[in-house]
Amino acid sequence: MTPARTSLYNRHAELRAKFAEFSGWEMPLQYSGVVNEHTAVRERAGLFDVSHLGKVSVSGPGARAFVDSCLTNSLDKIEPGHAQYTLCCDESGGVVDDLIVYLRSDDDLLLVPNAANSAEVARRLDQAAPEGVQVRDEHRRYAILALQGPAADTTLSSLWIPVGHEYMSFVDAEYNDIAITVCRTGYTGERGYELLVPWDDAGVVWDAILACGEPNGVEPCGLGARDTLRTEMGYPLHGQDLSMDISPLQGRSGWAVGWTKPAFWGREVLLAEKAAGPARRLRGIRSTGRTIPRPGMAVKVDGADDGVVTSGTFSPTLRVGIGLALLPPKVTEGAEVKVDIRGRSETFEVVQPPFVKTSPS
Repeated sequence: MTPARTSLYNRHAELRAKFAEFSGWEMPLQYSGVVNEHTAVRERAGLFDVSHLGKVSVSGPGARAFVDSCLTNSLDKIEPGHAQYTLCCDESGGVVDDLIVYLRSDDDLLLVPNAANSAEVARRLDQAAPEGVQVRDEHRRYAILALQGPAADTTLSSLWIPVGHEYMSFVDAEYNDIAITVCRTGYTGERGYELLVPWDDAGVVWDAILACGEPNGVEPCGLGARDTLRTEMGYPLHGQDLSMDISPLQGRSGWAVGWTKPAFWGREVLLAEKAAGPARRLRGIRSTGRTIPRPGMAVKVDGADDGVVTSGTFSPTLRVGIGLALLPPKVTEGAEVKVDIRGRSETFEVVQPPFVKTSPS
């Protein structure tokens, strides 16, 4: 099957992006190079096209209460105009997907799942929705542009796009008569924004941000840098650090579960796991040498293959190999473990993510 393309594909091609397939979408992996783009975000700002992410609207009387009864986090914690990280689990406690919910009103919510799982999240919600609540897949209604880094505020302000609202909140705005939802969210650990823009108007906004951001050192960035940035923060990636086989408790995402809520998918199983304690936990690992961990590599604890790397990369900021690994609960920060790297046993220190300190607020 031919991969899908976002409305910005031609612009990426003109910028000589190197493409790769992500969840059925042909997306820019890098432009000037992963390390250069990573550094731009940490020191200045980078602009990402993440329009491949899903967009699922849930609307109608009782929509908020319905979504709250399905997903793990508690929507009672937020007010309209705010967003929330949450999980869609199945009844076995496995994670179907992690996603962001934008609460427009009690009767109008927008969910942004990962591209690979968007259709399944929509299907499950649609199947469970009560009469009067509509679930719609709006994948190509919106493009999503993510401007991340210290220069994000200055760049958007020069376009008269509102900035400065609190983390995990959003406001409606306009640029050149184009309606934009400006969200204080991101996946890099840096201060930044994600802009929901009408699909066919995304090019105008993309061009304006790059043009106005040039004096601030803003660069186009691909999904390669997005992955190294999120790994430095210890943010989980679904399919690697969270999955149907890696529960929220195992994947360090138990904070996104409303444990006192009367209902959410997988509640009973997850409560039982919480009471017993998970059999493994996601931990950060940092190389004591020059080696780089990769997903799937075995981790030895006290000489036994008791763990596995779920995410691993070279940290452009720290200039060392870092990763996330599922380890026995007895393994805590400060311990040393051995990672099997192509037949060599290499030493890693267990650390508490994030690996890099940032200032996202």
